[in-house]
Amino acid sequence: MHNPGTATPERFPAQDRFADGAQYIAGRSAKGTSGRTHAVVDPATGEEVYTYDLAGADDVDAAVAAAREAFPAWAAATPGERSDALHRFAAVLAERAEDFARAESLQCGKPLKLTREFDVPGTIDNTSFFAGAARQLQGQSAGEYSGDHTSYVRREPIGVVGSIAPWNYPLQMAAWKVLPAIAAGNTIVLKPAELTPLTSLLFAQAATDAGIPDGVVNIVTGTGKEAGEHLVGHPDVAMTSFTGSTAVGKRVAEIATGTVKRIHLELGGKAPFVVFDDADLEAAAHGAVAGSLINTGQDCTAATRAYVQRPLYEAFVERTAALMESVRLGDPFAPGTDLGPLISHVQRDRVAGFVERARSYARVVTGGEAPQGELENGAYYRPTLIADAAQDTEIVQSEIFGPVLVVLPFDSDDEGIRLANDTPYGLAASAWSRDVYRANRATREIKAGCVWVNDHIPIISEMPHGGYKASGFGKDMSAYSFEEYTQIKHVMFDNTAVAAKDWHRTVFGDR
Repeated sequence: MHNPGTATPERFPAQDRFADGAQYIAGRSAKGTSGRTHAVVDPATGEEVYTYDLAGADDVDAAVAAAREAFPAWAAATPGERSDALHRFAAVLAERAEDFARAESLQCGKPLKLTREFDVPGTIDNTSFFAGAARQLQGQSAGEYSGDHTSYVRREPIGVVGSIAPWNYPLQMAAWKVLPAIAAGNTIVLKPAELTPLTSLLFAQAATDAGIPDGVVNIVTGTGKEAGEHLVGHPDVAMTSFTGSTAVGKRVAEIATGTVKRIHLELGGKAPFVVFDDADLEAAAHGAVAGSLINTGQDCTAATRAYVQRPLYEAFVERTAALMESVRLGDPFAPGTDLGPLISHVQRDRVAGFVERARSYARVVTGGEAPQGELENGAYYRPTLIADAAQDTEIVQSEIFGPVLVVLPFDSDDEGIRLANDTPYGLAASAWSRDVYRANRATREIKAGCVWVNDHIPIISEMPHGGYKASGFGKDMSAYSFEEYTQIKHVMFDNTAVAAKDWHRTVFGDR
């Protein structure tokens, strides 16, 4: 089934690319076989823009079979050959940048200026990075580590990778999953979120058009319960990579254990934003607004808990509230829009529930409501600042995934760092101080996979991204991600042709 929905060609210029269905297997688009359909909804308007047939178990089996068939030849390609293919891939993505930006804005509600300046350029840069990094997949040079033997280490691809990506950054998450996997010589089956499959499908089509062989990149768009769990448990899938909530990550790990496959988990976050009393207040307030509202707060690295040393606390609350009130909500495709809607009305109501419950124990300084008028049909929610909550309350401890920042005071540096670490999560954090020693202490003692200093949220292809504690394990991006998608083999040569005989004599004596 294909229903192009109500989106105009200007908002959705690539819609003809989805006419054959929302599955992409062995280099071709196809319809799902589950017998059920799903609609992609523009969260800014509530209108359906594309209806498609969901993938079922049979589609997952077909995609895994295609990836398994493509694996031997792709794994045998030289690093230079894979690098050349990825460079072509980056070029195709650059040619289609506007199509990607508009499709991502349409399905996610992101402001077009964000997808044009952040999501799409970041994806192209990531592709270019892995095109170069593909040539650097080195083991260790040969060495005489054991007398008459020579040893070396081979770094080899794992096989078929089954990946599951979330709805908050569909294009970038497709890139983070696909690129290190295929650069290392693996093949992949990616299941995007059923809410946001469009740019993942465009990404796979671009890979084919760039000359990456059929079956190396496959997409199955179905529910997590049916397509996702079948993919994770599939016996021909050698590794699972998942980005999403900690609760679902635990379920993924449970299923993967049944086939003893490698897993890579990037899970939830509740990032602390620690402002010491010598910080630049204006910079910190601007950083808090940008860091908490990026992607309408639907970012697991977003600043969600601001801990401000007491001498700056009230001034920080006042300035941050004023900046939040100046943020312009609107149509994602309008040039003046700063903040778009949440992904759905369900998510908006979930965020609103957190805020309403917090009113009984904290102060809602600004926001805390959905806008009325011309935006009321969309899943919009005003930027919200909450102050004076206790550390053990829901609004401080739980992942909200919306445009909500909670501010709490602290007194000593020891207390600020202790509070920052006082959640199950450990994905990202930031520390704000003019004192290099104070900032350096914070980077050492805050338990998170990334700690920014006097900034919050920037990421680059060359540096790793991944969490501590309940935020998961393993790294996306950077050369470190190859550790996830390769396996190490030790090779040892007997250089004398008699070492085995000597070993036999040592163990069993002369015979």
